[in-house]
Amino acid sequence: MGCTFFTGIVLVIPILLVRFLLLSAFGKDALKRAAFFPPTEGIEKVAYLINILTSLALLIVPFFLKFEYRGYITILGICFLILAFVLYIISIIQFAKPDGSGPKTSGLYSISRNPMYVSFFFYFAACCILTYSLILFSILALFQVSVHFLIISEERWCLNQFGQPYIDYKEKVRRYI
Repeated sequence: MGCTFFTGIVLVIPILLVRFLLLSAFGKDALKRAAFFPPTEGIEKVAYLINILTSLALLIVPFFLKFEYRGYITILGICFLILAFVLYIISIIQFAKPDGSGPKTSGLYSISRNPMYVSFFFYFAACCILTYSLILFSILALFQVSVHFLIISEERWCLNQFGQPYIDYKEKVRRYI
């Protein structure tokens, strides 16, 4: 598969369909929750801008990359991609169904406080493996650093929203994995 446009379609379209089409199946509230960014402070404001730019780059750059079969590395990359994609679907579905008035704590959210971010990262890490792209990997690394700062702002917001139940949740469940 040497065609670059085909690579972009294969790698990017599925993640967009899950993020927007699947999430929209759960209604406008689910879409609003997914699009919500809590207030940012200090360096988080810069991280937000970097996050927007790197998110766009992650969705555009694969259209300019080649996906070629390179033996076991390719097979490993495909397995990793599929696993990350399945975890992303599950985390989106679970996110769309909140746990009452408290923080989401069941399903994948009982293992990671941020399974959507984690699976999104793993998905694009697999894309890096499949395309052998250091450019895509660099963008992904910058994206992940920005996400960390946004997660800090989300945690501050959750603490203000949910109080002690969120503190208890933070003590039991790791931020990432």
